[in-house]
Amino acid sequence: MNLTRRRTIRTMAAMGPMMLLGAREALAASDASEISRDAAAALHRLYGADHRAVQLRQKAAGILVFPKIVKAGFVFGAQGGKGVLTEHGHTQGYYSIAAASFGLQAGVEWFSYALFFMDPQALQYLDKSDGWAVGSDPNVVVIDKGAGVSFDSTTLSHKVVAIPFGQNGLMAGLALQGSKITTYNPSV
Repeated sequence: MNLTRRRTIRTMAAMGPMMLLGAREALAASDASEISRDAAAALHRLYGADHRAVQLRQKAAGILVFPKIVKAGFVFGAQGGKGVLTEHGHTQGYYSIAAASFGLQAGVEWFSYALFFMDPQALQYLDKSDGWAVGSDPNVVVIDKGAGVSFDSTTLSHKVVAIPFGQNGLMAGLALQGSKITTYNPSV
């Protein structure tokens, strides 16, 4: 009887991954539509909460939205999420963001992030780079709730304006310095 149980477990273990291979494309398709849907809802919330984002939307060549970035850590930490790039309301591609950290940290939080690309050259850089490290480029400015009521010419001179929003959880700091943004293909 023990031999039969082992054989059954081995058979199930071997067939499980094969069954998942067939469902992979269906999961990827729902993943893409889910990312797009969640990003649209996140942007809607941002526009309702911060009129500055509406100003940016009108001037931006493209918007990269990460509807949910999860950050967790206890001494060692990590964060990650998936997002969608839109240009004038049309989906142009999907991206992932990831980072790791080490230090005095503990907790879990999740938040949304919108990056407004203010000119076509900034979008081209995102497309051509093999992974873009946020914070490695001096042309990125991060705007938070504590920033001034309106943008000035210095803010708008940056090629990328980033706005974190919708923070939940318990963990200090939302810095994306060192986070790497790479192309994500949900259909593969």
